[in-house]
Amino acid sequence: MIIIILTSVLAYLLGSIPSAVWYGKIFHKIDVRQHGSGNAGATNTLRTLGNKAGFIVFFLDFLKGFIATKLPALTFLKDTNDVSELFNYQILFGVLAVVGHVFPVFAGFKGGKGVAVLFAVLFAMDIRVALICLAVFILLVWITRYISVGSMAGALTSPIAVGYFYGLDQFGFLAFCSVIAIAVVYLHRPNIKRLLAGNENRFSFKSKTK
Repeated sequence: MIIIILTSVLAYLLGSIPSAVWYGKIFHKIDVRQHGSGNAGATNTLRTLGNKAGFIVFFLDFLKGFIATKLPALTFLKDTNDVSELFNYQILFGVLAVVGHVFPVFAGFKGGKGVAVLFAVLFAMDIRVALICLAVFILLVWITRYISVGSMAGALTSPIAVGYFYGLDQFGFLAFCSVIAIAVVYLHRPNIKRLLAGNENRFSFKSKTK
């Protein structure tokens, strides 16, 4: 139990690493939370500091979510053959990493929406589910040029993909992805309002220089 508690704290602290905030301040002398949408995530970093910065922050956010989700397999469950038990602990630590990203203790509890971290969690648990969600994300961004639309569509795809591969055999995983879908749409409420008003920012493949 002590190991689980300590690992839970570690997962939250990993998620709390404010990649966007630290990268912006160190390399650009800018707090991305004071620009654009005000979120400390890869998307707002991309819009504020350019594609290179956005992709670097995405990778760092992905990495912390992936490591947090893999903690059970790297520590107390490294020899388990119980897939359900492993999935349940991965969900727990993945959720804590997302909570850390959205409410980071190292950045005044003001973080991002957690999409990159959520993708990392899915990638760590089942690469097939993650790649399907990624394909939907890329397709929707390509068609609409709205990252928010791609993010919501990718999240909504996750429970469908899990249901296809596992049915109800891994109900915890299915429930987790269903909650993900609802949470991502909920966190994108400002984007939905801007989409309806016709003033949501479109993604451009042209990188800006800062």
